[in-house]
Amino acid sequence: MGRIASELFANEGAKVVLTDVDDGAGGSTATAIGDQAYYVHADVSRESDAAAMVAATVERFGRLDVLYNNAGIMPLDDGSVTDADGSIWDTVLAVNVKGVMFGCKFGIPAMLETGGGSIINVASFVAWLGAATSQTAYTASKGAVLAMTREVAVEYARKGIRCNALCPGPIETPLLAALLSDDAKKQRRFVHIPMGRLGQAEELAKAALFLASDDSSYMTGASLIVDGGITAAYVTPED
Repeated sequence: MGRIASELFANEGAKVVLTDVDDGAGGSTATAIGDQAYYVHADVSRESDAAAMVAATVERFGRLDVLYNNAGIMPLDDGSVTDADGSIWDTVLAVNVKGVMFGCKFGIPAMLETGGGSIINVASFVAWLGAATSQTAYTASKGAVLAMTREVAVEYARKGIRCNALCPGPIETPLLAALLSDDAKKQRRFVHIPMGRLGQAEELAKAALFLASDDSSYMTGASLIVDGGITAAYVTPED
């Protein structure tokens, strides 16, 4: 999703700084985009890395207008609250919650220097309802992102900074493919999607682009749900 979003933002004229722990993927994406993209290694769960990625952005391009907190993990051994080891929670919360917090911590001062900007925090549809299969640490982390988004939005609304959450349903990515390698789990998820298919990374990236743009200028503290109708459905009709 990060690669697709980077390409889409660049195609719309943005200068893009990509961050990842996978230098091969991040570097090759930046190279493919061209001069308006720059790659910085960053583990967002580390405060020093988050500070460095924002500093590199300002040094390279002079300002930060959009912060897209997209990094997230969902380990295969995340499960029921009674089963998952505490170390799983530590890892998930470090990336999914502290990673967003660190992005905001260092991104907001940079935005204030140049009059404001737009922050997009990737939460999930599971921040609004329980998941069909147990992934409790992940679900809890995304609920925290949603609450943090509202808090940041209210605090900085009169300082030129908007902060919104993007709540995707299941998106067709390598991460989800690994999680759905079990056919029973796959079918259990699919039955809850009214559209009957996974979302595509391009569909989510376009929603992020909307939240980054002036087209959403009166939106802050909001949750944009892009889930194929999952959260709207009480039961899913048969095909």
